[in-house]
Amino acid sequence: MTKILKFGLLIYFGAVIVFAFIKPPPLTGQTWSDGSRIFYFHVPQAFVAFVAFATSMIYSILYLKRRNPLDDRKAALSVELGLVFCILATLTGAIFARIAWGSYWNWDPRETSILILLLIYAAYFALRQSVTDERRRASFSAVYLILAFVAVPVFGLVLPRVYESLHPSDTIVSGGSIDLRGYVAAIFFSSMACFLAIYYWLFNLGGRVISLEYKRLEELDAG
Repeated sequence: MTKILKFGLLIYFGAVIVFAFIKPPPLTGQTWSDGSRIFYFHVPQAFVAFVAFATSMIYSILYLKRRNPLDDRKAALSVELGLVFCILATLTGAIFARIAWGSYWNWDPRETSILILLLIYAAYFALRQSVTDERRRASFSAVYLILAFVAVPVFGLVLPRVYESLHPSDTIVSGGSIDLRGYVAAIFFSSMACFLAIYYWLFNLGGRVISLEYKRLEELDAG
């Protein structure tokens, strides 16, 4: 990402934050306070976390197919970024919970689900630390991430909608279609684009570092 693009992203994200605080999102069928503004950040953070976990699964599949150590390292990198965004989504959700329900944590189905996802993907790094052989570690890690991703739609989308939740319902999708219009839609999807761009930039930056480290190790082995 060039310096101009980075600067443009910074200005764009700054504009999203400013416009997000002009007024809270008037979502259908809900009573909203100023705390509702966090909707513009909380949901995109959770979405990008899911994208990161999906990316880690893709690189895990590629590793099992090609046995390229870089694929294993990139899968691990994407999990790290996914955990960061997942933690941010948890924190912003806790802030909203404190404003709306009087407590930072209520063991709401959605709060519990995202906590379980955090534990599942945190356990991935415990697995990596427990296996010393690099090839076995990469293989076990790849299989784990493929299986772990099954939990993402289950805990992230299905179960929170099966059980009664304190969370506002039909905030984005209502009747099978997107229920965001005008000002709210513009800010929400702009925020989504910003967080995706931040993830893409961090992933590519980390990927270049991994590639350089791997190339350096190859040169040392050859020497």
